[in-house]
Amino acid sequence: MSTPPATPPTTRRARALRVVPLLGPALVAGVAYLDPGNVASNMTAGAQFGYLLVWVVVVGNLIAWLVQYLSAKLGIATGKSLTQILGERIRNKWLRRGFWVQAEIVAMATDLAEVIGGAIALNLLFGMPLLAGALIMGLLSLLMLSLRDRSGSQVFERMIIGLLLLIAVGFGMGLVVAPPDPSSVLGGLFPRFDGPESVLLAASILGATIMPHAIYAHSALTRDRFGLVQAGVQRGTILKATRVDVTIALVIAGSVNLAILLTAAVSLQGVAGTDSLEGVYNALGTQLGPVIAILFAVGLLASGLASTSVGAYAGADIMSGLTKLNVPLLWRRLITLIPAFIILGLGIDPTWALIMSQVVLSFGIPFALIPLLIFTKDKKIVGEDSNRKATTVLAITAAGFVIALNLVLLWITFTS
Repeated sequence: MSTPPATPPTTRRARALRVVPLLGPALVAGVAYLDPGNVASNMTAGAQFGYLLVWVVVVGNLIAWLVQYLSAKLGIATGKSLTQILGERIRNKWLRRGFWVQAEIVAMATDLAEVIGGAIALNLLFGMPLLAGALIMGLLSLLMLSLRDRSGSQVFERMIIGLLLLIAVGFGMGLVVAPPDPSSVLGGLFPRFDGPESVLLAASILGATIMPHAIYAHSALTRDRFGLVQAGVQRGTILKATRVDVTIALVIAGSVNLAILLTAAVSLQGVAGTDSLEGVYNALGTQLGPVIAILFAVGLLASGLASTSVGAYAGADIMSGLTKLNVPLLWRRLITLIPAFIILGLGIDPTWALIMSQVVLSFGIPFALIPLLIFTKDKKIVGEDSNRKATTVLAITAAGFVIALNLVLLWITFTS
């Protein structure tokens, strides 16, 4: 039996060059997996349980790959976002408005976590009051979104990717100074729990990973970048590039999330006061030195700024897709900042607010995941690129797992 000829290097290089210009939307959507809620969940998991929940980070990213690819495919195959399709298919106006209200609450909860996380970072770096920090975060994200409207989606993508690099450096340097034990990391890949608190943290990690606004945003990002791509060779090329894009994005996001958990497992396990981001900052300064602590705060600031910009973008799409209203960007941004201002103005513990925002997000997961699975398996909607049976089974299993763990999160939160 003859061996098929190898693909010439020049051909592989030419294919790679065709793919590169198509990358970007997934890297932007992937920032949602590196928001301050993820930082808090992963740091707490590592500090309390060491390497125990490494497997949860890995499983969460595998599920996220499938979910984000399906969302991107929906935007490419239809030229519409998930919320646009929902707005067209939910005929009853009261049902549609009810769906919009829950999606809007989820978007505001997302924004709450990201703005507060950025405000905490500004406080750690410059001693800035939290309320002033929240205002600056809101203004900076508004500036980024205004630049996107003026300069196009690719400029916005480059800004987010730049912040993504800062996030990776800020949260990854702790492992360079204090690397983990490889055998312990491998041991953490075996699925297990250690009491209700570990289940709660596992659900929090997944809840901070599979986020409703990231699902909504990715379909809108591919719509804005590619528009409606007719079935055929061109769509096939873009879908292949999208798989590469999603893979790169989730490898980066997964690696950074894993680095956060491992840094805490190596340097913060058993250290008192690490149940808040401020406590983590101080403990890192004590354990690994002030440079690592400052890099952590810089990473947290970049995380808050990048993720709140993507969250605001998703919120605008949610409103226009489900209500047909195009509220001016400035007014919409000010409205979504109100909860953060209220919480910080009242002096409520910001870390507690971050945790509760993840609980609110868990309510919105089924409303985004289930329609996505239904639409991407429907040939009338996505045509010949509808999900295969194996993909549908995997997607349903993943969705069921995520929803079940988030129900556990809600149950533990409200009964403990």
